[in-house]
Amino acid sequence: MQSWIEEARLGDQIAWEQIVQHFSGMAFSVAYTRLGDWGLVEDTVQEAFAEAFANLHKLQEAEAFPGWFKIIVERQCHRLLRRKKPTMMPLDETIVMDVEKFDVELIAERREWHQKLHQSVEGLSDKLKLAVQLYYFQGYSIGEISSYLCVSPSVLKKRLFDARNKLRASLLVSDFVSMFNDIYEGGESVLHIVNGDHVGDKLRKGNIHGDILVWREVYPVGPVFLEMGEPSSRAARAEYLERTLGIPAEDYVSNCKAQEQQTLHNFYKYDEVVLWFEHDLFDQLMLSYLLYWFSMQTLGQTKLSLLCIGNYPGIEPFRGLGQLTTKQLEKLSGTWQQIGQQELETGKKIWEAYASPDIVRHIDILHEDTSALPFAHAALELHLSRLPSTMNGLGIVEQTTLELIQQGVNTPQALFKQIGNQLSGLGMGDLEFWYRLRNMSEQPHALLEIQGRHSFPDHQKKTTPSFDQCVVALSEVGRNTVAEVHDWVKIKGIDECYGGLWLQGDLAWRWDSEGKQLVYT
Repeated sequence: MQSWIEEARLGDQIAWEQIVQHFSGMAFSVAYTRLGDWGLVEDTVQEAFAEAFANLHKLQEAEAFPGWFKIIVERQCHRLLRRKKPTMMPLDETIVMDVEKFDVELIAERREWHQKLHQSVEGLSDKLKLAVQLYYFQGYSIGEISSYLCVSPSVLKKRLFDARNKLRASLLVSDFVSMFNDIYEGGESVLHIVNGDHVGDKLRKGNIHGDILVWREVYPVGPVFLEMGEPSSRAARAEYLERTLGIPAEDYVSNCKAQEQQTLHNFYKYDEVVLWFEHDLFDQLMLSYLLYWFSMQTLGQTKLSLLCIGNYPGIEPFRGLGQLTTKQLEKLSGTWQQIGQQELETGKKIWEAYASPDIVRHIDILHEDTSALPFAHAALELHLSRLPSTMNGLGIVEQTTLELIQQGVNTPQALFKQIGNQLSGLGMGDLEFWYRLRNMSEQPHALLEIQGRHSFPDHQKKTTPSFDQCVVALSEVGRNTVAEVHDWVKIKGIDECYGGLWLQGDLAWRWDSEGKQLVYT
């Protein structure tokens, strides 16, 4: 089979015909259990094979074809059922239609299976049971059921999600669980925007239908602008990220253009755009930028939805979606909420403040109502806590790093891990931390000393990070600063960008960690 798939990918018609011949029986069986009408089944299977052939290049592993193709067949069935007003024939009656096409043993087996299924569904609450019966047994669409029950589509999808979880625990439906793998959570007309390649790869491997785009940006680092697509703004940011994080400027610019082309210029081609984000500063800034951009557009028929979480049962501490398995991410699918005007306006307000060169805008946003995005306030507090403090001129990253070294954490990798645990709300990646570490170790007035062979990422020197043979210790300046004898900004100065802020010299605005506010000194 694997060779057939590989050859079919290259356009070999004979190989594709072998695939069709081999999997037709499975396709017809799956479709018939859903539709119960051989005329409809033949059309559905033909459409499913056409869709599979057109999308064969998206299949990452040839051995995954059977499960992948089964999902396509089931999805085609659902599409047909949504278009076609369902007949109200009970499932038990559909089983005995066209008897000559099934043997007696199979008919008896499926009748018993459906009896067990009905018994299990009877154990659900009335709301969940009704949702399952209307959607799975009668074939009504999400829109039709939502209108009939007077509930929103998101509420209905949540009920179906809960029903699947409850039925999964029932021994009676161990075989039936596969029927729930295609709960209506979007189709090919859905675009999922996620926060990292790790999450994107897991969603592609899971049962998440639609296109997946990884939004690649690091808005907590370097200069940002209200309009990120302006050539001069993009050039300034590209230069900064190359110099500080080692990201090649050409790669940064080409990636920005590619993701904008797919999303910002073509979003109207999708019925729904789903944003997958989490609680930390990294994600909240990404979310606010996208909401800002969408708030300026005419959305037309495209619906915006948001899945944004700060915890997950059994995951402690929860740092982000990347910790979740493919199956755990699948459980989140369909639980997103529709984005309304309030969310759009809040995201717009946050981005306008963060991109402003006026520090007062950064202060005032903490006093405004941002509750439409529940994690935004805490993230914005962390943003300001990165500025020099009133006690010794260190930002929260530098202060925490020096305290960890005092406690005996003495390697860059261990420091990054501990910083990630203690300051998980920043969502800071390794490239940013290596940059902060390098700043702390640079003369004059270095806070720490890195002893042993090491290298920081540098695009021009073509060096990659290497810290396997070094340890980190506090310098005399570092010891005096953490003891609050020295003020690091007063002796070293500052030349740093945080969003729209460009901080230089001896900064008069300082972060008061006890009052959790910026104060003018």
